[in-house]
Amino acid sequence: MKDGIIYWNVDPEIFTLFNTFPIRYYSLSWAIGCGLLYLVVKKVYQKEKIPLENLDQLTMYILIGGLLGARLGHCFFYEPEYYFQNPLEILLPIRKVGESFQFIGFQGLASHGGLTGIVIAIFLYVRKTKTNILWIMDRVAFGSGLMAASIRIGNFMNSEVYGKPTNGNWGVVFERDDLIPRHPTQLYEAAAYLLIFVVLMFVYKSKKIRRQNGLMVGIFMILMFTARFMIEFVKENQVGFEDSMSINMGQILSIPLILLGFGIIYYGKKPVANNGYSK
Repeated sequence: MKDGIIYWNVDPEIFTLFNTFPIRYYSLSWAIGCGLLYLVVKKVYQKEKIPLENLDQLTMYILIGGLLGARLGHCFFYEPEYYFQNPLEILLPIRKVGESFQFIGFQGLASHGGLTGIVIAIFLYVRKTKTNILWIMDRVAFGSGLMAASIRIGNFMNSEVYGKPTNGNWGVVFERDDLIPRHPTQLYEAAAYLLIFVVLMFVYKSKKIRRQNGLMVGIFMILMFTARFMIEFVKENQVGFEDSMSINMGQILSIPLILLGFGIIYYGKKPVANNGYSK
């Protein structure tokens, strides 16, 4: 640190397995985030006396749906032209370099796509198990702030998804890219998501409030994507075509999700007496 400015130059790779497979902070942050989400929802299930076998099945749906949705979201929202020309790279952790392929892991994951994938996965789960979709989404939303915060910390470790230059006497210089002090927007988002988790924790403690199906997931979506929308104003655009837009792709995708959050709260405003596994 010098004159209030942090100089950041951490190697995104922690180590390489068998001299072939790089283990990155970003991948680790996803794993930690998923683990934190599972532990929070597990505690909720135990508190509400729901068999953990139901959670194990739900977890598999969410993991597959979240990762698949995040990957497809990045490919189709941010780099559609490239991935339409290289479809193998959408679902395989490789990239064509010259005439050969190189293992690079999944370096493009979009939070909007991840959320969409999780919602679809939960829909498929409740369709099979005949449970209440809003009840399930409320419990998953409770711990999702921790997962989102962990992922953004992974972005910070990777020196990616950072902010615009700041003229203040503080900021972070991501030396892997340039020597300009920038807004550490990854940390802004991580702090916002942790705060959302705290808000939902207080909401959940009120037995009367949490009986309203859809309230917690609605609050989560409104707060998360409002924070995302605001922080995008000081974040660098992720792809070139956003430079000509008045608001960027992250903000455009956030607006319908904020509105959906209000819609879910309105739809589920009638309190219910039973949990999602009661018939």
